[in-house]
Amino acid sequence: MSLGNSLFQARKKSGLSQERVSEYLGVSRQTISKWECDETLPDITQAKRLASLYHTSLDDLIDFDLEVNELTEMIRHTSTETQNKVDWNQVWAEQYPILSRYRQEVDTAEYERILQGLLDRLHKEYGYDELDSFLVCKDILASLWQKHNH
Repeated sequence: MSLGNSLFQARKKSGLSQERVSEYLGVSRQTISKWECDETLPDITQAKRLASLYHTSLDDLIDFDLEVNELTEMIRHTSTETQNKVDWNQVWAEQYPILSRYRQEVDTAEYERILQGLLDRLHKEYGYDELDSFLVCKDILASLWQKHNH
């Protein structure tokens, strides 16, 4: 997503008009429009003020993605009870079909034993509870995935 589009999405999410933003920054409405159309860029001071106005960090403003932001907020505000009602395997299997068929193809018992050993080790060595141990393993797998894709 371009910086201009990020600025536009963040402004819209904040419920502000170009006029209101221009008044706050002391620039013309056309300047705000040019930033949002990627014709010009705000200077760093203006960008910091925009981030403040939009209640976000400068890094998040530069990398703003409305869909990711909305999804993150939705997850934050979804109760554990509701999350437990979702069949996450089915949801992810729609995106990644391997998740619906690997159990027929792979003898998972050996992998479960290995992973259980890792979970037990995290509990014993670091005192992590069951959930924290699972989250650490998930994060380690995610890190490995990122290394393979770079």
